[in-house]
Amino acid sequence: MSRLIAAVLTSLFAANIAFAQAPATPATPPQAATPSADSTCEARAVDKNGKPLAGAARASFMKKCHAEAGGKAGCEAKAVDKNGKPLAGAARSSFMKKCEADAKAAR
Repeated sequence: MSRLIAAVLTSLFAANIAFAQAPATPATPPQAATPSADSTCEARAVDKNGKPLAGAARASFMKKCHAEAGGKAGCEAKAVDKNGKPLAGAARSSFMKKCEADAKAAR
């Protein structure tokens, strides 16, 4: 019986050592989790028949898409309080409304 206990403890110890030496997987930052404005605009640049836009139509669409996405994405990133916590509720809606209006006026 003592051999069995010794064998179990030895295997648990070896497993613990192996687990501790395994490389940790880095957590993905929030920016990497969300698609960039460029990739989403690329994906949405299609006409009503599902064909990719080309030429002036594509350039116009991409310009408009980047302006809209940049305004929202930039405001989302800035929507934090003085302690670094994300805004919520009425404070968040008020901030987003003002930030998007300022971004639209700056264009």
